[in-house]
Amino acid sequence: MPRVHVIEKIEELFKNKGGSLYGGEAVTQEQHALQAAKLAEESGASPATIAAALLHDVGHLLHNLPDDAPDEGVDDVHEALGDRFLRRWFGPEVSEPVRMHVDAKRYLCALDPSYLETLSPPSLQSLELQGGPMNPAEVNAYEALPFYEASLVVRRWDDLAKAPNLATPPLAHYLPYLREVLTTSL
Repeated sequence: MPRVHVIEKIEELFKNKGGSLYGGEAVTQEQHALQAAKLAEESGASPATIAAALLHDVGHLLHNLPDDAPDEGVDDVHEALGDRFLRRWFGPEVSEPVRMHVDAKRYLCALDPSYLETLSPPSLQSLELQGGPMNPAEVNAYEALPFYEASLVVRRWDDLAKAPNLATPPLAHYLPYLREVLTTSL
């Protein structure tokens, strides 16, 4: 797919699957993504970090598993799907926080027991499927990764982006950020 069409593909993914429920939460996939992007934008984040916040769960829109897959004990590895999709058109400043946002939850749970207590029941369920809190060796390895801090910020927005009635700008508002950070080498 040519670069110019990836934005259209992202719009199509949200149009076709954005209305599905976000993993047992009281928001849709699209509401969740838009809320995360709004939090990023309001914090003054870079365009790449806003793009990562918007697209951190794009992997959920790429697979064909049912919404209740976690109830069946299935980890959809959406972070890997999202990374594979995004890295073809975006640099690591976008794709790496997406790839790492699940491990960011595992990391935060290992370091901060109070963080674990803030997780919703669906997030706790997915944490179990994703390997639970990191062990000390995993924590050390994670902290050595180049985009680990960005992944933690995206994770925090991910956790906050679950308000059923929060008003956000539409997807079109965030597309210029995506266009701005598309790689030019393709």
